[in-house]
Amino acid sequence: MGITLEQVEKLREKADVSYNDAKEALEASDGDLLEALIYLERQGKVTPPKDGGFYRSKVDSSESKDNSQEDKTKTNREGLADLARKFVRFCGTLIHKGNINYLVIKKDGEVKTKFTITLLVVMLLFFFWITMPLLIIGLFFGFRYSFRGPNLGKKFVNEAMDNIADTAENIKKSFTEEVNKETNGCEDTTD
Repeated sequence: MGITLEQVEKLREKADVSYNDAKEALEASDGDLLEALIYLERQGKVTPPKDGGFYRSKVDSSESKDNSQEDKTKTNREGLADLARKFVRFCGTLIHKGNINYLVIKKDGEVKTKFTITLLVVMLLFFFWITMPLLIIGLFFGFRYSFRGPNLGKKFVNEAMDNIADTAENIKKSFTEEVNKETNGCEDTTD
């Protein structure tokens, strides 16, 4: 394929090289302008583009595989690091919310103790078979639970807690009445 004057002039304009250098590069690249630019770059006659890159049309297959593998590894590392950062941030937010909200335990209207929600969750996770029965038994001994804090101290949450305590109180009264009836019934038959 013959190299035209127009192609040589175009390459000279792009690469800022002499006529002979442009013609030689185009002949070496079978008239392909991009390949000619790469040829001149490899010869050291052309400086890479201003944005810090370089001219390239084809990549060696081994170089392509290496770059592709490096890109995938880098992307995976960045993705994993972002995921880890988000998880740590989420845990931090959760712990913060748990530390500013409390479970308040009262008896006869007097606050007996209060626990942060974080501590309550830890107790439930690690000592569930002790903590949960104690909370339930506490309801039958007249303890009432409520939440305080910006996230859990809502009226409807505490109303639900009061309803649970009222239900436990009603069960206790029903049980006590049944036991009293049976005890009184047994005493009446012995007379």
